[in-house]
Amino acid sequence: MAIGALAERFGLATHVLRHWEAMGLLTPARDAAGRRPQAAGRRQYGNADLTRVAVIMRAKEAGLSLDTIRSLAATTDPATRRDILREEAQALRSRIAAAQTSLELIECALGCDHEDFTQCAHFHQMVADRIGTDATVHIPV
Repeated sequence: MAIGALAERFGLATHVLRHWEAMGLLTPARDAAGRRPQAAGRRQYGNADLTRVAVIMRAKEAGLSLDTIRSLAATTDPATRRDILREEAQALRSRIAAAQTSLELIECALGCDHEDFTQCAHFHQMVADRIGTDATVHIPV
């Protein structure tokens, strides 16, 4: 399969596949010179490459960086893979906690009975908690 067909199959731009190849994530076969010398050296993707692209895309959807995906693919040691995944899991937990905190702030503002949520006692408490317990909150009007 040519690069354009593979890119179309997954809804990717061809430059994405070339970038993944440059990073060492893909290693497509190349055409040899034959009856059509102008076609020599063109990338040819097989079933293993289809699988690899699907795995890369799924890993990206899971939030893994290309560098992390490359590290996972480069090692055959199960313990090393688990260590990499543990670090990624912890980073994801941190992002989830930050997103949860953001959602709580937004939901508090949406549920506030004050016309200006910055005047709400709950909002003041959130700001004070962020500053520190001994701080006095001064919200400009």
